[in-house]
Amino acid sequence: MYPLHLTVNGTAHDVEVDPRRTLLDLVRETLNLKGPKKGCDHGQCGACTMIVNGRRINSCLSLALTHEGDEVTTIEGLADGKELHPLQQAFVEKDAFQCGFCTSGQLCSAAALIDEIKEGLPSVVTGDDPVELSPEEVRERMSGNLCRCGAYNNIVEAIRSVAGHQR
Repeated sequence: MYPLHLTVNGTAHDVEVDPRRTLLDLVRETLNLKGPKKGCDHGQCGACTMIVNGRRINSCLSLALTHEGDEVTTIEGLADGKELHPLQQAFVEKDAFQCGFCTSGQLCSAAALIDEIKEGLPSVVTGDDPVELSPEEVRERMSGNLCRCGAYNNIVEAIRSVAGHQR
């Protein structure tokens, strides 16, 4: 066991961690935050997506010990108390979820996506000149997050509505 200090959703944690433990398992099992889901456990579905130091990651692939001193945001940290994050509200309004299993990862990924756009980070769709958050752009940037229920069109519209780009 090794000591680890990290901040999750604004709360500092000092824990003892097995070096083989993933960030996902630490957050779910030790910190008891059940929002991030263990879907495929291979980094292919995105249900475990968290935001670490402003960047989205697949937490099932990331060893907890590599996050010494990091700032981690899970779905539980997006809302401001009882006030939903604008993306959470948009997902409700646009009916952008069905079973809800992937929703926490979708929302964390979408929050990071909007920040990436604000920073001007390019994607395959935009190349070096990200100008507009088109549906194609959102689909490309969200391609690491799968939805078995097929709510993709509504997810795209929810993201675009928060980013200020509606069709």
